[in-house]
Formats: sequence, C-alpha cells, structure tokens
Amino acid sequence: MPLTCRGRVRGQEPSRGDVDDALGKFSLTLIDSLDTLVVLNKTKEFEDAVRKVLRDVNLDNDVVVSVFETNIRVLGGLLGGHSLAIMLKEKGEYMQWYNDELLQMAKQLGYKLLPAFNTTSGLPYPRINLKFGIRKPEARTGTETDTCTACAGTLILEFAALSRFTGATIFEEYARKALDFLWEKRQRSSNLVGVTINIHTGDWVRKDSGVGAGIDSYYEYLLKAYVLLGDDSFLERFNTHYDAIMRYISQPPLLLDVHIHKPMLNARTWMDALLAFFPGLQVLKGDIRPAIETHEMLYQVIKKHNFLPEAFTTDFRVHWAQHPLRPEFAESTYFLYKATGDPYYLEVGKTLIENLNKYARVPCGFAAMKDVRTGSHEDRMDSFFLAEMFKYLYLLFADKEDIIFDIEDYIFTTEAHLLPLWLSTTNQSMSKKNTTSEYTELDDSNFDWTCPNTQILFPNDPLYAQSIREPLKNVVDKSCPRGIIRVREESFRSGAKPPLRARDFMATNPEHLEILKKMGVSLIHLKDGRVQLVQHAIQAASSIDAEDGLRFMQEMIELSSQQQKEQQLPPRAVQIVSHPFFGRVVLTAGPAQFGLDLSKHKETRGFVASSKPYNGCSELTNPEAVMGKIALIQRGQCMFAEKARNIQNAGAIGGIVIDDNEGSSSDTAPLFQMAGDGKDTDDIKIPMLFLFSKEGSIILDAIREYEEVEVLLSDKAKDRDPEMENEEQPSSENDSQNQSAEQMTSISQEVDLIDQESLEESSLNSHPESLSPADIDNAASVSPSEQNSNPAENHETTSLDGECTDLDNQLQEQSETEEDSSPNVSWGKKVQPIDSILADWNEDIEAFEMMEKDEL
Repeated sequence: MPLTCRGRVRGQEPSRGDVDDALGKFSLTLIDSLDTLVVLNKTKEFEDAVRKVLRDVNLDNDVVVSVFETNIRVLGGLLGGHSLAIMLKEKGEYMQWYNDELLQMAKQLGYKLLPAFNTTSGLPYPRINLKFGIRKPEARTGTETDTCTACAGTLILEFAALSRFTGATIFEEYARKALDFLWEKRQRSSNLVGVTINIHTGDWVRKDSGVGAGIDSYYEYLLKAYVLLGDDSFLERFNTHYDAIMRYISQPPLLLDVHIHKPMLNARTWMDALLAFFPGLQVLKGDIRPAIETHEMLYQVIKKHNFLPEAFTTDFRVHWAQHPLRPEFAESTYFLYKATGDPYYLEVGKTLIENLNKYARVPCGFAAMKDVRTGSHEDRMDSFFLAEMFKYLYLLFADKEDIIFDIEDYIFTTEAHLLPLWLSTTNQSMSKKNTTSEYTELDDSNFDWTCPNTQILFPNDPLYAQSIREPLKNVVDKSCPRGIIRVREESFRSGAKPPLRARDFMATNPEHLEILKKMGVSLIHLKDGRVQLVQHAIQAASSIDAEDGLRFMQEMIELSSQQQKEQQLPPRAVQIVSHPFFGRVVLTAGPAQFGLDLSKHKETRGFVASSKPYNGCSELTNPEAVMGKIALIQRGQCMFAEKARNIQNAGAIGGIVIDDNEGSSSDTAPLFQMAGDGKDTDDIKIPMLFLFSKEGSIILDAIREYEEVEVLLSDKAKDRDPEMENEEQPSSENDSQNQSAEQMTSISQEVDLIDQESLEESSLNSHPESLSPADIDNAASVSPSEQNSNPAENHETTSLDGECTDLDNQLQEQSETEEDSSPNVSWGKKVQPIDSILADWNEDIEAFEMMEKDEL
C-alpha cells in the first residue's frame, strides 16, 4: 500500500472483493519477486529474501485464495526462485547452503491446490481454502460452479515443472486433464473458446471470445507448453486456435471479442488492457506483422493517456479509467525488441519508465492509477509490478553481460517467472501424451514447426518494422467510430437507400416504422405509456438488413448516452505538491455543483489549514488561519454550500470537505458530486472538492508530520519536478495540459449494445438471444435530445440474434438539495459518468471484478 506505506494484509484492510483472493497471508510480493532480484543481479538480496521466505512464510493458513492467482504468483514464484537458486549454487559463489527448500515449499503448496481438481470434468474450482481444502464447512468454499478459461487453462507450466523437478507426476497429469477438457469443449465450427465455463457440466456460461480478460493466458500456455514440454499436440491446438483468432478476432490493429457461435458478430465495442500481452505471444509464434500493428496501436493509446486504461473503446476513448500498473505492454515491447532489434522499442520502454517515475512514483513505491484522465492514485501496488514490470523493463535495456545467466535457457510463465528449458527431458510423465482429437491440418503458415529468426523476418531491410508502424502512427487521433461493428462498404448496397440512422428516426413516421420492421426491429407499447424497442435478426428481411438493425440499436443507445454527457462532472484531483511529496501523491476527489469549475479555470494552489469549527457550519473563529489558504472542513451538520460560504467569508481560496464516516474510501465507494442548497449559489466563487475519510487522512497525517502542506486542486493532476517544487510549469506546457484535460473530459459515454460481460444464461442453446428490454417514452416523436439509455444485457444462443434498448425520457434535471449528513447526489444515480464511474452497473461491476480476479 504505497500511499499509506504499509503492507496489505488480508482481513486487516477493508475487503476489495475478488481481487483480495490473491492474498493468502503468505508474503505474496516477497515470493513473487524472488527471481526478479537475480535478473537485476541482486544476488545477495536474493539470498536474504530466500532465507526470509523459509523463515517466515506459512502456507497452512485458514484463508480462501484463488487457485489461478496462487498458482501463477506463489507456486510460480517458488519454482522460479528454486530454478535460479540451483543455478547460483552451481556457479559456486552464492546459495551454497541451499538444499531445495523452496522446491519443498512448492511441493507442499501443490498438494494443497490438488483438491480443487476434484470435479467430474477435471476443471479446478476457482477457489480453495489453504488449510481446509474444498467443501468442508470450515473451508467456506466449494460451492462455485463456474470458472474462467484462463483460470483452468493456466496451470500446465507450473504444475508440469513441479512434476519434472520432484518426480511426482500427479501435478502434470491434473493440469493436462484440465487442458484436454477445455480443448474438447471448444466451439467446433469456430474453434474458439468462451470466457467462462461450468466446471461440472462443461457448458459455456459466457460465450464471448477474445484474447484478453478471462482467456488470455490459456492461449499463452498452449504455445509455451509446447516450448517447455515438447508435446506436439499443444502446438497443434495453439495453431488451430490461432487460425481462428486471426480469422475472426483480429481486425488489425484491433482485437475485438466475438461470439463463439457467430464469430462474425462482435460481442463488445471495447478492448481490455490484458490483450496487450498478445503481440508478445505473436512474436514467440513468429507472426511479426500483426504483432507490430497491435503494439503500435496500444502505444498510441498510452501516449494519449500516459498509461493504458483498463479498457478502451474501438475509437480509443476511455471505457474503464483504472490502471493497476499492468506489465503486459512492457512484456510485448521486450519481445518485439528481441525479435527486431529496432531501437524504436527502446524509446517505447523509455516512455514507460518516464511515465512511471513521473506519474506513479510515490514515497513508498509506485501507486496504481485510479483514473488515467485525472492522474489520481489508488493505494495499491500489486505483486506483479515487481515480478513482471521491473523484470521486462530491465531486460529490455540490459546487455548480455548485464545478466549473470543466459536468459535464453529459460521460458517466462505468465507471471514472468523463469523455468529452465532442460525440464523438457527430465522426469517425463509416463502417461500417454495428449492426443488432439478431430484435428484438421490447416493449409497455412501457422504450422511451421520453428519460429523464423530475424534474418528471415527482416531480410536486408532494417526498416521493415517502421514500414508497418508508419500507417498507424495517427490511428488514435484519427480514430474510426464505424469500427464499432463490422459493416460492409456502402458500395455493396449499390442502388439501395442508405440505412436509417438513429439520429433521423421519428416514431410517428410510417416509412421509418416500415424500415424498422425490415431490419427486424419491432415496437412494443407498454402499459405505462413507454415503448420498447426489440431487435431479432432472424426476423430481418436479409442479413444486410439485420446488420443495419443491429447498428441502429447501437446508435440509439450511444446518442442517448451522449445526451447525458453534458450533465456529468468527472472526478477531480487533489495533489500534494509540498515537501516531501512534490506532486507524487494524487487523491481522487468529488466535485461540487457550485463554486469555481476547475475544468474551465486554472487550478487552485495553496497551503491547507483546518477550519474552526471543523464542521464549518458557522462563522469561522480562526479566519486568520485560513486566510489565503485552502480550508479543510469535516462533513456533517449543515449543507455543503453553507460550509463553502463560511470559509469563503473567512478569506479561504478553496475548500476540501473530508468525510466524517471513518474508514470510507474512494477505493470502495463511488464518488459523488456535492449538491447545492436549492438556492442561488452564484455567490460561491471558490472551488470545493470532497475527499473520503481515507484520502482525507493522508492530508491530515501530512499536516501533523510536516505542518506546512501545500496542495493543488485541479481537474487533472499536473506534472511536478521533484527537484524544483516551487517552480511553475512553462505556460506552453500548462496550455497543453489544459487542452489535454478538455479532451479527457469530453470523452463521450458509450453503452455496449452487445456487451457479453453480463450474460445470465441458465442453459446452452435453450433461450433466444435477447437483450434486457429498454424503454422509450411514448412521445409523438423520439429525437436524440430526448433519449436516455440504460445498460443492456445480452443473452446468447445459437439461433436468434436480438437486442432491446432502454431509452428513458424522464431526465431529472433539478439539482438535488440535500442535507450534508444525508447521502449526497450519487455519481451512480443522478449524474453518472458512464465511461469513468460504472460502479452501479451490475454487469460492469461483475466484469471488472472478474478482470481483477483473473489478473487482467
């Protein structure tokens, strides 16, 4: 926890949901970063760290953990540490006392994970109790029915390595059985797999497919299992999947999720950050051109936002604004540089390092970005940051002599742990090798049995990679909104009228109603006076009309969400700029519906001072203390506007309201904007921001320790030079930042029409595909300015395409007047910024939690 400068211990901090399943009270970061120390040539520190693990780590804790996370981080960390410990011991200088202690711990952990595989399918339960296993009453787990494809398919490297190291074949056998089952359950016509599968029946629960969250490392481990174990069937499976990926999912430079039964139909209009690993995997496979294209597109997104947002749309707008310092893009950068030798990728790596030091570095580590648009921080530094990010960035710039061992003798796991390639000939399982059933030879280069070297990839042309990147250098700025869904060229419809667009639709126009019918869209009048739009592709006059209908429904929701945009205020930032912070600590703050608008005016900078009375509900008794400063006020006992007037009258230049609910945090609660008091608030001229208790305590603690604390109130965190804390940024840079901020706040919100994150099917191939109904007020006509949308759900089957969209015309335009002690105007209820605050959307909450759980 780099902001509060302490470790995160399970049970001692407020629960963050599934993301805490990675924590098992087993010193996660210490184990996960063992082999990183050796890569960085910190051999003495590595030896000390191994001793700490052996002395302090206990694996027999009564705690429920993720099987997937524990495997890749802890089991992988122990095996990677063991691999390099025996290497150092053989060199004769360090680790001479080592006697396979880490391997014995890994074996102990392996046996603790085995009960998770006690299912009819062989797919493991997603969670297990380290002490009590599965299903026992005291285990508090074992009732789950679903797991993600990556969760079940990302075990073979660690489990096979454990078997090869120890001679106990049971681990490799269990991991192979899980992979066999996933292969058998692939969709046979498309050769794709879904995101979530029932571990008992093998039915696909979520039938969208991509290369990002929930599936990513399944593909990675098929190819790497072939590299490490030499089993041809793994390569055959990977190449079969890879052919399907390039046929359906790859839309250069984009990688878009599709439906496994209808792979020509996109399942969502956005991409998640985890797919950034895929260019690196393509390099390992030897398919260099699409790797360069996708990597360049991702780099353009990073240059726009400083970091890769957790999810972004097909026209490169922020969809989920968090960034937990994920290493996948750095991983792909490293592999592309290894393959091409192009110094361009060194410049990419330099940009990553500069952004980390400039925006994420805090006194006690590197803090995750809570919002890439504002630069606000989250009190979180995941173990994969040290395990992967540090490792890949160091290796990117390291010369051969900088590394004390030959990195080419090892393969990287998905957590960047190092396993030696000599395991392929050691203690091989006596069980029959996998056989790839119903395997069809594909007549293309996917089945080359060796990866081409750089001489073949770039014959006499060192500028080859540059020639591929060049057409994509402005792809993010230009963008192409029509990339949201596959559409045929309009010329294909020569002679036909252009399709009906949502912006032109009139509910009272008979011709428009006839066009809707042709597109498979029907209107249903509800008893409450609203109208429901439903689209069934099977009822369309043709496949082209069905596609037009799908686009029409999507446009209708996007138009309504854009209408909401004008009413939304994005989160603000409170940045501590005084010694010793120098702008490195950025706190997420809620805005106010009154006072100075920080998005339209220059930021406010000043020292902070507590008001007396602290609640700010009466005339201040210490006006001299807050004069010319930013006043700190506690929430409660009166309205926000009253507090603002009292501190303004005392001469304050701004105000920060700190929540009186002890322990509240922006990590666990949605932000809201402070409402006025129902009266004219034009008299309030100072900026007002709201901090939850946890963020507010960081400022209060700083005051107690350093007395003089200076902060910056802004719409987005500003760059600060640690060596020149008192110098203002050049005006040209400020102008650039302000322009950038305006671009960030103008991001239009988007509702995913075919968002499969929220699938709630009860069985496979049994229900018609539809989206949850969405309503349109039954007005004489529905224009874009009258439309308002609700999120849509998609229920998938093999036969029908359908979707409905809610367009509610009952916008509540009046500002809520509220007592400060009562709930505020919630971001999730009154003015919900769809792109940034999605906490009240059940389907997006579930999707994001799944992303966190699966180490997206």
